[in-house]
Amino acid sequence: MTRRYYIWTIGCQMNTADSRSVAEGLERRGFLPASSPEQADVIVLNTCVVRESAEQRARGRLSSLRPVKRKRPGAVLAVMGCLVGENEAELQREYPFVDLFLRPSHPEPLFALLDAGGCGERLSAPVSPVPVSAYLPISYGCDHHCTYCIVRLRRGPQRSRPVEDIYRDALELVERGAREIILLGQNVDAYGRDLPGRPDLADLLAKLHDIPGLWRLRFLTSHPADMQERLIEAVAELPKVCEHFELPVQSGSDAVLRRMGRNYTAGQYLELVGRIRAWVPDAGLATDVIVGFCGETDEDFQATRRLLEMVRFDVVHIAAYSVRPGTPAERLPDDVPPEVKEARRQELEQFQERIAGEINAALLGKSVEVLVEERQKGRWRGRTRQNKLVFFDSDQELAGALVDVRITWAGPWSLIGELERIKARTP
Repeated sequence: MTRRYYIWTIGCQMNTADSRSVAEGLERRGFLPASSPEQADVIVLNTCVVRESAEQRARGRLSSLRPVKRKRPGAVLAVMGCLVGENEAELQREYPFVDLFLRPSHPEPLFALLDAGGCGERLSAPVSPVPVSAYLPISYGCDHHCTYCIVRLRRGPQRSRPVEDIYRDALELVERGAREIILLGQNVDAYGRDLPGRPDLADLLAKLHDIPGLWRLRFLTSHPADMQERLIEAVAELPKVCEHFELPVQSGSDAVLRRMGRNYTAGQYLELVGRIRAWVPDAGLATDVIVGFCGETDEDFQATRRLLEMVRFDVVHIAAYSVRPGTPAERLPDDVPPEVKEARRQELEQFQERIAGEINAALLGKSVEVLVEERQKGRWRGRTRQNKLVFFDSDQELAGALVDVRITWAGPWSLIGELERIKARTP
């Protein structure tokens, strides 16, 4: 009898990587993917609570599974991700139909339960394909104490993986078809500080760089207070490392940054951006911004807008602040009215849309290198080295290929072009 699993995932790239790890563990135990939870023998919800809206979505999805468990009590329902922390007993009372609550990046209790029930490993390799662009965690947790952030409370302090373990996993990903590896951590710039010999991210990039068949390397997410010159130099000097930085600023106001516990000023952030662009002139820059944080005045908000105007990011992820239980900021007055938060969010969204549109318009008529990931609505889609999304038409099978595309249309969020040449194909 075929046993099946279903995984539902929201949140960050680390959650996506965790879900892939769970899926592969289940497939090695003989389970196959199901298209819906009603068809699954194992159901896993991988949750996010970084914003109130994400938590409500996760809780709503979880509640919707109550009748599924009622009809199929033998199915195993597990909840993992950042919804689960010290509140596990409270969650169990609220959702008594859940079989397991798993801490983030910690699926072992699920596998132990299945193995105890006779679901021993039967397959030597998972059946699901590896993505062309694959995530690879290099560390878990974070040692910073940003006052608004619940992630450290859920994921704990920084724990770096040994270089050799990461290298082994990277080799396996490439052997299974990955052509780009994205190194993940809550703060990749702090990688290795807790390891013997203190290897850093630049060392790790150099170690992985010469893996045969690997075409690109990326990393995220960085912390402005921890990024060192060595890492910027590595991006400039290692050909496979993409010219792309995810560098959350959160606010352009020093007063707000202090209340957030970010450990840098707006001036220091701008100086770091200047060093990045001096070493890597064509770097793509993405950032995160929170509007409406505790005590944010209109002057504070305008400082954020000015910073965005000065830097001219390729991508800005903008969120309105929401109180996260248990964080230090919970003790601060949440004194920016919801309608003001939303107005500020929309203003920055529109402002950034114009900037991104202008940046991308400069690519019209130019040729860009694209790593092709998959077909989407009849068109091939892939990303440039600066992480810009590109669509183009071709009747050829190009998944995993490295191609040059001439840009014929540019919008703020994506580009469309014509295939010029195929530079390399997946063997």
